[in-house]
Amino acid sequence: MYYVYILYSQLIDKYYIGYSADADGRLYKHIVKHKGFTAQVSDWKMVYREPFESKIEAMSREKQLKKWKSRVAIENLIRSIG
Repeated sequence: MYYVYILYSQLIDKYYIGYSADADGRLYKHIVKHKGFTAQVSDWKMVYREPFESKIEAMSREKQLKKWKSRVAIENLIRSIG
């Protein structure tokens, strides 16, 4: 099982979209010291998770969400699960 996930940082008021076979483990890696966009802060929270049977499906969905480039659309997606 693979997951597309969305993280949110209140400190920088930004979302991050990714995919992984281990969404919880990946969140931990985003929080601990590393290089990259999510290294700016360590208050990331997982606000959305969507399961997929295959890596290809998850990668495709991740690309789709990133192409939206719309905060409103991302927030509407997140609210749709609540």
